[in-house]
Amino acid sequence: MTHAGLSRFSVNQMTVKQLPLPELVGACAELGVGGIGLWREPVRAYGLEAAAQLVREAGLTVTTLCRGGFLTAADPVERAEALRDNHAAVDEAAALGTDTLVLVSGGLPAGDKDLHGARERVADALAVLGPYAAERGVRLAIEPLHPMFAADRCVVSTLTQALDLAERFPADQVGVAVDTYHIWWDDRAPAEIARAGASGRIHTFQLADWTTPLPEGVLNGRGQIGDGAIDMREWKGYVEAAGYSGLIEVELFNDALWARDGREVLEETAARFVEHVVR
Repeated sequence: MTHAGLSRFSVNQMTVKQLPLPELVGACAELGVGGIGLWREPVRAYGLEAAAQLVREAGLTVTTLCRGGFLTAADPVERAEALRDNHAAVDEAAALGTDTLVLVSGGLPAGDKDLHGARERVADALAVLGPYAAERGVRLAIEPLHPMFAADRCVVSTLTQALDLAERFPADQVGVAVDTYHIWWDDRAPAEIARAGASGRIHTFQLADWTTPLPEGVLNGRGQIGDGAIDMREWKGYVEAAGYSGLIEVELFNDALWARDGREVLEETAARFVEHVVR
C-alpha cells in the first residue's frame, strides 16, 4: 500500500513493538514508509551498530530515539547515574543517525512534593547534557506529558513549561517534542507551538489519539489515529504554520494493538495517517 501521502509518515517502534526490528524495517520498505522512531531497549537488544546498519541500508530516516530523561532525582548518586545514562543515549542517537533524542523529564522522587524543585533539577541536567549533545549533532527534545503523569513520570506537563526550560539553552541544544496525546486539551498549546516554531524548537511532532475509557494504569491508553477525540489535521496545521515541515511520527502505546498482527497494525496506522492527517 504505497501511497504518496506517506511521504511524511514515520512509525514509532513502540506502535508495533511486536515486530522484531528487521521485520519492521522490511515492512516499512514494502509500504513506502520512509521514517522510523526507535527505542533504546529494543535497539540495544538487537545491537546498536547492527541496528544502525539495518536502517541505513533500508534508506529509512530515524526521526527520533526514545528516550532519555528521568532527571529529577535528588540523590547525588542517582543523579550521576541518570547523567551517565543520558550521555549514553546521546551517543546512541548519534550512532543511529538521528538528530533528536526525546526526553521524558521524570516524576517526583519518593516522598517529594516539590514540583518546582524537580523541574529545576531537570534544568541543571540540561545544562550538562545540551552541549554534549550538540557536539554530536543531537538535539534534546523535552516532551511534556499529560498532567496525569506529573507525579510518577514527567513533572513537565505543558508546552509552556517545556519551552520555559528549553529557552534557557540554545535551540540547537534543547527544544520540545509536540505530541497530540499530551497537549490536545490545553488551549494555550497552539500559541506555544507558534512560540516554539519562532525559535526553531519544534524538534519532533508525534501523534496519538485520546480514547476513553482509559485503561488501568493509563500508560497504554494511546489510541489509534481516528479512534478518539483529537482533530489531527488541526494540530498538523498548527505545527506547519509554526514552520515545521519534518516527518510526523505516530507513537501508540496500546495493548489491543500489540495483541494483533504487527504488519496489519502498521498497514492500518499508515492508512489512518493518510485518512486523518493528510487528507
